[in-house]
Amino acid sequence: MNATIDRIRRQVSDLHQELVRYNLVVWTAGNVSARVPGEDLLVIKPSGVSYDELTPANMIVCDLDGKVVDGQHAPSSDTAAHAYVYRHLPEVGGVVHTHSTYACAWAARGEAVPCVLTAMADEFGAEIPVGPFALIGDDSIGRGIVETLTGHRSPAVLMQNHGVFTIGKDAKAAVKAAVMCEDVARTVHLSRQLGEPLPIAQADIDSLNHRYQNVYGQPQAR
Repeated sequence: MNATIDRIRRQVSDLHQELVRYNLVVWTAGNVSARVPGEDLLVIKPSGVSYDELTPANMIVCDLDGKVVDGQHAPSSDTAAHAYVYRHLPEVGGVVHTHSTYACAWAARGEAVPCVLTAMADEFGAEIPVGPFALIGDDSIGRGIVETLTGHRSPAVLMQNHGVFTIGKDAKAAVKAAVMCEDVARTVHLSRQLGEPLPIAQADIDSLNHRYQNVYGQPQAR
Protein backbone atom coordinates (compact mmCIF):
# COMPACT_ATOMS: atom_id res chain seq x y z
CA MET A 1 0.00 0.00 0.00
CA ASN A 2 2.87 2.40 0.71
CA ALA A 3 3.95 2.33 -2.94
CA THR A 4 0.40 3.16 -4.05
CA ILE A 5 0.14 6.06 -1.61
CA ASP A 6 3.53 7.35 -2.73
CA ARG A 7 2.35 7.25 -6.34
CA ILE A 8 -0.89 9.09 -5.53
CA ARG A 9 0.99 11.69 -3.48
CA ARG A 10 3.26 12.38 -6.45
CA GLN A 11 0.32 12.57 -8.85
CA VAL A 12 -1.65 14.96 -6.64
CA SER A 13 1.38 17.18 -6.08
CA ASP A 14 2.10 17.33 -9.82
CA LEU A 15 -1.51 18.06 -10.74
CA HIS A 16 -1.59 21.13 -8.52
CA GLN A 17 0.93 22.66 -10.89
CA GLU A 18 -1.57 22.21 -13.72
CA LEU A 19 -3.97 24.50 -11.84
CA VAL A 20 -1.23 27.15 -11.84
CA ARG A 21 -0.32 26.47 -15.47
CA TYR A 22 -3.89 27.06 -16.64
CA ASN A 23 -4.41 30.12 -14.40
CA LEU A 24 -7.18 28.49 -12.40
CA VAL A 25 -5.89 29.53 -8.97
CA VAL A 26 -4.21 32.42 -7.18
CA TRP A 27 -2.06 32.46 -4.04
CA THR A 28 -2.90 29.29 -2.06
CA ALA A 29 -6.54 28.89 -3.13
CA GLY A 30 -7.78 25.70 -4.80
CA ASN A 31 -6.98 22.05 -4.32
CA VAL A 32 -6.74 18.63 -5.93
CA SER A 33 -7.45 15.34 -4.20
CA ALA A 34 -7.36 11.71 -5.26
CA ARG A 35 -8.88 8.55 -3.85
CA VAL A 36 -6.35 5.86 -2.93
CA PRO A 37 -7.46 2.81 -4.97
CA GLY A 38 -8.70 -0.06 -2.83
CA GLU A 39 -8.51 1.93 0.41
CA ASP A 40 -10.85 4.24 2.30
CA LEU A 41 -8.28 7.01 1.98
CA LEU A 42 -7.71 10.19 0.01
CA VAL A 43 -4.67 12.39 -0.66
CA ILE A 44 -5.04 16.18 -0.65
CA LYS A 45 -2.84 19.29 -0.40
CA PRO A 46 -1.98 20.95 2.91
CA SER A 47 -3.88 24.09 3.85
CA GLY A 48 -2.38 27.49 3.09
CA VAL A 49 0.89 26.23 1.61
CA SER A 50 2.24 27.99 -1.48
CA TYR A 51 2.03 26.07 -4.74
CA ASP A 52 5.78 26.59 -5.12
CA GLU A 53 6.31 24.64 -1.91
CA LEU A 54 4.08 21.68 -2.69
CA THR A 55 5.88 18.32 -2.90
CA PRO A 56 4.79 14.69 -2.79
CA ALA A 57 6.13 14.51 0.77
CA ASN A 58 3.86 17.25 2.11
CA MET A 59 0.63 15.92 0.60
CA ILE A 60 -1.78 14.80 3.33
CA VAL A 61 -3.37 11.36 3.58
CA CYS A 62 -6.83 11.37 5.17
CA ASP A 63 -9.54 8.83 5.75
CA LEU A 64 -12.95 9.29 4.13
CA ASP A 65 -14.18 11.19 7.16
CA GLY A 66 -11.47 13.78 6.52
CA LYS A 67 -9.28 12.80 9.47
CA VAL A 68 -5.51 12.94 8.95
CA VAL A 69 -3.87 9.53 8.68
CA ASP A 70 -0.42 10.66 7.59
CA GLY A 71 1.11 14.10 7.11
CA GLN A 72 2.87 16.89 8.97
CA HIS A 73 0.46 19.69 8.07
CA ALA A 74 -3.23 20.46 8.44
CA PRO A 75 -5.12 19.35 5.32
CA SER A 76 -6.97 21.68 2.96
CA SER A 77 -9.94 23.51 4.45
CA ASP A 78 -12.06 21.78 1.78
CA THR A 79 -11.13 18.26 2.94
CA ALA A 80 -14.55 17.59 4.48
CA ALA A 81 -16.22 18.43 1.17
CA HIS A 82 -13.89 16.15 -0.79
CA ALA A 83 -14.35 13.33 1.72
CA TYR A 84 -18.14 13.61 1.50
CA VAL A 85 -17.98 13.27 -2.29
CA TYR A 86 -15.81 10.15 -2.05
CA ARG A 87 -18.12 8.57 0.54
CA HIS A 88 -21.24 9.13 -1.52
CA LEU A 89 -19.96 8.78 -5.11
CA PRO A 90 -17.86 5.60 -5.15
CA GLU A 91 -17.17 5.95 -8.87
CA VAL A 92 -15.28 9.22 -8.28
CA GLY A 93 -11.50 8.94 -8.05
CA GLY A 94 -10.56 12.63 -8.09
CA VAL A 95 -11.98 15.97 -6.93
CA VAL A 96 -10.74 19.46 -7.81
CA HIS A 97 -11.68 22.90 -6.51
CA THR A 98 -10.74 26.20 -8.16
CA HIS A 99 -11.73 29.86 -8.04
CA SER A 100 -11.13 30.38 -11.75
CA THR A 101 -12.22 33.83 -12.87
CA TYR A 102 -14.92 33.35 -15.51
CA ALA A 103 -16.52 30.31 -13.90
CA CYS A 104 -16.63 32.17 -10.58
CA ALA A 105 -18.34 35.08 -12.33
CA TRP A 106 -21.16 32.72 -13.32
CA ALA A 107 -21.21 31.28 -9.78
CA ALA A 108 -21.48 34.78 -8.29
CA ARG A 109 -24.65 35.29 -10.33
CA GLY A 110 -25.99 31.84 -9.46
CA GLU A 111 -26.35 31.08 -13.15
CA ALA A 112 -25.62 27.81 -14.94
CA VAL A 113 -23.39 27.95 -18.03
CA PRO A 114 -25.67 26.88 -20.92
CA CYS A 115 -24.53 24.13 -23.25
CA VAL A 116 -24.10 26.21 -26.40
CA LEU A 117 -20.72 24.89 -27.63
CA THR A 118 -19.83 21.52 -29.10
CA ALA A 119 -16.87 21.39 -26.70
CA MET A 120 -19.35 21.67 -23.81
CA ALA A 121 -21.47 18.89 -25.23
CA ASP A 122 -18.33 16.77 -25.56
CA GLU A 123 -16.97 17.22 -22.05
CA PHE A 124 -20.06 18.06 -19.99
CA GLY A 125 -23.01 16.69 -21.99
CA ALA A 126 -25.22 19.39 -20.52
CA GLU A 127 -25.16 22.81 -18.91
CA ILE A 128 -22.69 23.31 -16.07
CA PRO A 129 -25.12 23.46 -13.15
CA VAL A 130 -25.16 25.68 -10.08
CA GLY A 131 -25.07 24.17 -6.60
CA PRO A 132 -26.38 25.80 -3.43
CA PHE A 133 -24.58 28.36 -1.33
CA ALA A 134 -22.70 26.63 1.50
CA LEU A 135 -20.13 27.68 4.07
CA ILE A 136 -16.63 26.21 4.23
CA GLY A 137 -15.55 24.08 7.17
CA ASP A 138 -17.86 21.07 7.27
CA ASP A 139 -19.40 18.77 4.67
CA SER A 140 -22.10 21.25 3.57
CA ILE A 141 -20.27 21.94 0.30
CA GLY A 142 -19.85 18.22 -0.29
CA ARG A 143 -23.57 17.66 0.19
CA GLY A 144 -24.32 20.39 -2.34
CA ILE A 145 -21.89 18.89 -4.87
CA VAL A 146 -23.38 15.40 -4.56
CA GLU A 147 -26.98 16.61 -4.65
CA THR A 148 -26.33 18.71 -7.75
CA LEU A 149 -24.24 16.24 -9.76
CA THR A 150 -26.12 13.03 -8.94
CA GLY A 151 -27.87 12.01 -12.16
CA HIS A 152 -26.25 14.88 -14.09
CA ARG A 153 -23.77 14.38 -16.92
CA SER A 154 -21.61 17.35 -15.98
CA PRO A 155 -18.44 16.58 -14.01
CA ALA A 156 -18.40 20.24 -12.90
CA VAL A 157 -20.61 22.27 -10.59
CA LEU A 158 -20.52 25.99 -9.86
CA MET A 159 -21.15 26.38 -6.14
CA GLN A 160 -23.13 29.60 -5.74
CA ASN A 161 -21.05 32.61 -4.64
CA HIS A 162 -18.00 30.37 -4.30
CA GLY A 163 -16.34 28.56 -7.17
CA VAL A 164 -15.86 25.42 -9.20
CA PHE A 165 -15.79 21.81 -8.01
CA THR A 166 -15.13 19.03 -10.49
CA ILE A 167 -15.08 15.25 -10.26
CA GLY A 168 -13.55 12.52 -12.40
CA LYS A 169 -12.65 8.86 -12.59
CA ASP A 170 -9.25 9.98 -11.35
CA ALA A 171 -7.60 13.23 -10.33
CA LYS A 172 -6.30 13.96 -13.83
CA ALA A 173 -9.81 13.72 -15.28
CA ALA A 174 -11.09 16.09 -12.58
CA VAL A 175 -8.33 18.59 -13.41
CA LYS A 176 -9.21 18.37 -17.10
CA ALA A 177 -12.85 19.13 -16.26
CA ALA A 178 -11.74 22.19 -14.26
CA VAL A 179 -9.64 23.44 -17.19
CA MET A 180 -12.49 22.92 -19.64
CA CYS A 181 -15.01 24.51 -17.28
CA GLU A 182 -13.08 27.78 -17.17
CA ASP A 183 -12.48 27.72 -20.93
CA VAL A 184 -16.15 27.37 -21.85
CA ALA A 185 -17.29 29.76 -19.10
CA ARG A 186 -15.04 32.41 -20.66
CA THR A 187 -16.18 31.73 -24.22
CA VAL A 188 -19.89 31.71 -23.39
CA HIS A 189 -19.47 34.93 -21.42
CA LEU A 190 -17.82 36.60 -24.43
CA SER A 191 -20.55 35.29 -26.70
CA ARG A 192 -23.20 36.89 -24.52
CA GLN A 193 -21.50 40.25 -24.91
CA LEU A 194 -22.32 39.99 -28.62
CA GLY A 195 -25.86 38.70 -28.23
CA GLU A 196 -27.77 35.61 -27.21
CA PRO A 197 -25.85 32.35 -27.88
CA LEU A 198 -27.58 29.91 -30.21
CA PRO A 199 -28.85 26.73 -28.52
CA ILE A 200 -27.81 23.23 -29.56
CA ALA A 201 -30.58 20.65 -29.95
CA GLN A 202 -30.63 18.06 -27.15
CA ALA A 203 -30.31 15.20 -29.64
CA ASP A 204 -27.12 16.75 -31.00
CA ILE A 205 -25.76 17.28 -27.49
CA ASP A 206 -26.43 13.61 -26.76
CA SER A 207 -24.72 12.53 -29.99
CA LEU A 208 -21.67 14.73 -29.44
CA ASN A 209 -21.26 13.57 -25.84
CA HIS A 210 -21.56 9.89 -26.77
CA ARG A 211 -18.96 10.24 -29.52
CA TYR A 212 -16.50 12.11 -27.35
CA GLN A 213 -16.86 9.83 -24.35
CA ASN A 214 -16.85 6.53 -26.27
CA VAL A 215 -15.19 7.02 -29.70
CA TYR A 216 -12.82 10.01 -29.59
CA GLY A 217 -9.12 9.42 -28.96
CA GLN A 218 -7.02 6.29 -28.88
CA PRO A 219 -8.71 3.02 -27.82
CA GLN A 220 -6.21 2.29 -25.05
CA ALA A 221 -6.69 5.76 -23.60
CA ARG A 222 -10.44 5.23 -23.35
